[in-house]
Amino acid sequence: MKFRSTLLSDFARASLDKELQFDGIATDTRKDCTNKLFVPIVGEVYDGHRFIDKAIESGATGTLWDDSKPFPKDLENQIVVYYVSDTTEGLQNLAKAVLNAHKPYVVGVTGSNGKTTVKDMLEAVLSPNYKTYKTQGNLNNHWGLPMTILSMPEDTDVLILEMGMSSRGEISLLSSIARPDVAVITNIGESHLLQLGSRENIAKAKMEIVDGLKENGSLIIDGDEPLLAPVKSRAISCGYEDGNDFQISEVSQLDKGFAFCLSEEDKPFEIRLLGKHNIKNALFSIAAARKLGVEDDAIRSSLSNLKLTGMRLETYETSNGALVINDAYNASPTSMKAAVNTLIELEGYKKKIAVLGDMYELGNQEEQLHRDIATAIKNPITEVVTVGEKGKWIYEEMKTNEAVSVPAVSFATKEEASSYLKDRLDKETAVLLKASRGLGLETIIKAKGK
Repeated sequence: MKFRSTLLSDFARASLDKELQFDGIATDTRKDCTNKLFVPIVGEVYDGHRFIDKAIESGATGTLWDDSKPFPKDLENQIVVYYVSDTTEGLQNLAKAVLNAHKPYVVGVTGSNGKTTVKDMLEAVLSPNYKTYKTQGNLNNHWGLPMTILSMPEDTDVLILEMGMSSRGEISLLSSIARPDVAVITNIGESHLLQLGSRENIAKAKMEIVDGLKENGSLIIDGDEPLLAPVKSRAISCGYEDGNDFQISEVSQLDKGFAFCLSEEDKPFEIRLLGKHNIKNALFSIAAARKLGVEDDAIRSSLSNLKLTGMRLETYETSNGALVINDAYNASPTSMKAAVNTLIELEGYKKKIAVLGDMYELGNQEEQLHRDIATAIKNPITEVVTVGEKGKWIYEEMKTNEAVSVPAVSFATKEEASSYLKDRLDKETAVLLKASRGLGLETIIKAKGK
């Protein structure tokens, strides 16, 4: 994104009276900074101000600068300096100014689970009609969201922004920066119980996405979630229950996917994705696309050819022919149960092995929430392999709960589990990998040819 320095005039004081056009922003001086505005981020460990000389060497022509810090005198004439009280706030304010200048249609997405899936679906259904740009990777926090805005191409029609959080107030801040035309709340799960203490508090935090919603903007929610009832009257509700604005009906299973109808029509939509929960994720994208005038047949075509970001129910084959369902990008109790159910629904495999690992940020309820996963495990799953200290709670519950009859083993490390699994896989086996990202469970079983 190219932008002129005049966008900085309302909230920064320049050291030189010189108008510039920047070719984007830079926060990492190890990368090319040619003709970019350097933004020195102050984190818990590193202070980007220390690297201003490297930014200049790498080609930066301007920089934001905390006015409480002295600027090196020997560098004063080598770069234009925009003094601000806080560089993170400066970054955020610049993102607001760019949005105001270019005015793309903004879709914001939050929720405990499914944010990235819905983001990918939105891009799929909107990109045939509009020039779209979406959050790259997991750049969905108070630094990542403004960086996404400042990285979008100048001709972007629709900007799709994922909004993450760990505490109250964070979604409100992101929404106030983005000012979405459409806001989506996918669901309310248990992620961040450590910080927020209850699902009720998580719901309140997610509902902050309306704080920056434009006056005539639209809110799209999971209409089956009672905790979202406070905003249901002013939202477009999606789900299975009667009374939803978009109601799912006539669900049928396809080869590695599903077909479903909406209650008011007979022609089905299809998604070639594992996991029944992805039907509702698709519905959010249908509701948003209709707001932008996309015809249903175009939406159907896009959804049927959808490809998601990696490690979200991603499938691959091993050298001995086993199917691996890699859903190890992240995990919460809600998403782990959904992944287990995906394995249960899968047809055509005699052996179904669920490899389940640690889930993080669950607070003082973490043991019970891990143990509760055992209640979702049933035939036709043939075996459960748990990995990690927290994952062991799932194993222990399976051993003590008489209602759970599926065999299980537990390992402290990925290496031990990998060795155990190596001789148990064949072309009649499907394996699910599910754990929080920090465990790196995706490395446990290699794809064919790797």
